Amino acid sequence: MLKNNKVKIILGILILIQVSMIAQNGTNSPYTRYGYGALADRSFGAGRSMGGIGYGLRSSKQINPMNPASYTSMDSLTFLFDVGASAHFSWFDDGINKQRNLNGNIEYIAMQFPLHKRLAMSVGVLPYSYVGYNFGVLNEGDVTYMDQFSGTGGLSEVYAGLSMDIWKKRLSLGANISYLFGNIDHRSVTVLSSTTQTATDVYTMKKVNVHNMKFDIGVQYTHPLTKTERLTFGLAYSPKMRLKTTSYDQETLDASTIVKSDTAWNRGFDLPHSIGAGVSYTKDHKMTLAADVSYEGWSQAYFFDKKEFNDRIKVVLGGEYIPNNFTRVYLNRVRYRAGLHYSNSYLQIKNVGSKEYGASLGAGFPMLDGRSFLNASFEYVTVVPDTKALINEQYFRFTVSYTFNERWFLKMKMD
Repeated sequence: MLKNNKVKIILGILILIQVSMIAQNGTNSPYTRYGYGALADRSFGAGRSMGGIGYGLRSSKQINPMNPASYTSMDSLTFLFDVGASAHFSWFDDGINKQRNLNGNIEYIAMQFPLHKRLAMSVGVLPYSYVGYNFGVLNEGDVTYMDQFSGTGGLSEVYAGLSMDIWKKRLSLGANISYLFGNIDHRSVTVLSSTTQTATDVYTMKKVNVHNMKFDIGVQYTHPLTKTERLTFGLAYSPKMRLKTTSYDQETLDASTIVKSDTAWNRGFDLPHSIGAGVSYTKDHKMTLAADVSYEGWSQAYFFDKKEFNDRIKVVLGGEYIPNNFTRVYLNRVRYRAGLHYSNSYLQIKNVGSKEYGASLGAGFPMLDGRSFLNASFEYVTVVPDTKALINEQYFRFTVSYTFNERWFLKMKMD
């Protein structure tokens, strides 16, 4: 039986690698023309429908890569497998023009399993950022021309994490080692409208290939209040890192005559140091209440050898409620969830920043085995620029995930 389990784990890892090769973005925001694009939500399943909490969240029924110390919350007989996908309906308004788009993609896939009664491991693939946009700007004057902009890509990470229970299921330490990789491709074309035959369209392309290792460390401390109630405090940290990159710049006339071409290696591209802290209150089989706050030092991170970002702060509140976990009435066993979040964008566009406000509702539907869950969440987010001159963005995101919970490591005994 243990041999079969090892085969299943290896097959799962191969699936993770394949998904990492095909994972695509889920956005059509013009703001992703800047920086690394839109930063992804790193929370899974239940955390996603509770606003995106994770630093102080400790549950034996879900994978939580936001704090690798959480992996030891599972028992020594359980195997978890989680996969999530989302649909993203967005609309944009600049005061004159309006645009609506629908996007969707597989967001993440991960597994978690014990190595020892005090040691657990998780591996998975998840996005770091999304880039996706396509829009045009008409310029009228002595010469009328259209600027058309498009971009695709984003960054992803394949992670492997270990967590160790170092004191009586109350203090746990963990670390993730990730391989960060991806391509960001920006293109533009200036289409001239002129009665003269000398008008020439100008095409530009800027592309960045990224890869490097990334590290996260975390700690969680659980303080029991009663036999069924407890507080969990969590802290996670990721150090600043310089990315290994290859960047390409090219300009052509009429899509054929190259007038400029440049390739550079390891220019200044950074990811910032970040720290997140959270606390959660849990009453077994009844409720969870949690709060997170995080800080990312983007103002000290280089992008194309320049510092052009804002520091980012994010605050999240979320909760889960179970009416009655020990009843045959199905709706009473459903886990009802809700959350709120606020953050400022790390991007500066023409020296102007923006704020993001979001609210989410969701539920965890128990499967027939009583251990696995189908998780669904609805999230509304509005991005409000600090000036009315920029585009107002709003979107609904629907995420569905399946958390497979199996007791694969149980040894059967025969009388």
